[in-house]
Formats: sequence, structure tokens, C-alpha cells
Amino acid sequence: MADGSARADGGDAEERLAVVAGPDENGLGEELAALGVDIRRIEGLVTADTLAEAGIDEATYFVLTDVEEATGIPIAKEANPAVLAVTYADRSLPEFVAGVADLAVDPALMGPETVAEELVADDAERTE
Repeated sequence: MADGSARADGGDAEERLAVVAGPDENGLGEELAALGVDIRRIEGLVTADTLAEAGIDEATYFVLTDVEEATGIPIAKEANPAVLAVTYADRSLPEFVAGVADLAVDPALMGPETVAEELVADDAERTE
């Protein structure tokens, strides 16, 4: 997937993709985009079809901001076991998917800029 796109720090990197599902009222998608991550959004139901259309098979991150759509997490992980499933919501995940998500963050505890920076930094460390 390398397309020669520039990273936020000016270097070239393999393109990172985040599929963001939910209203994203706190702007995590925008913060990831500011760090050079390609954002594709799912509005409405998170299904195998909407995930596939958004490119989940190529995604680095699956960001869920609406815990009502939590069933999308195992679907995303089935389509792409390597995707980092992150919930960024003020409500807890249902128990049946809590163990499948890689990271759950409450926006009241950590702002979107910090979360985005940590995700991108962690991804850079994992791919070195």
C-alpha cells in the first residue's frame, strides 16, 4: 500500500488507514488525519458489508465511537485480525465484546489529540 504519501513529520511511510464508525463528536478521526492517517467513515450500521466497503481489510485501526455498534468489533477483527480495534466512547463496551477490543478509552479521561498521537506512535513502534 505504499503510495509515497508524506507522514506528519515530513517522511514517507506506508499509508495507514483508520475506519471510523460512529458520530466521532470528539474528533478522533480528525486528529488521526492530522497525523497522516487516511480516514474512511461508516455512518449508520456497522456490518460486514459496510466494513468491507470502508476497506477494513487494509485498515490499521478500527475506531468505534458508538458502543451501540459494538458488534462491529468482532466482525472487523474477523475480516482483518491485525486491525487495532479502539473504542473511544464515554460508555462501557458490552461484556460480550470487551475482550475483543484492543483498547477502550473514555473521552473524559484522554483527549483525541493524545489518543491519536499514542496510536500512531505505537503503530510506528510495532512496525519497526
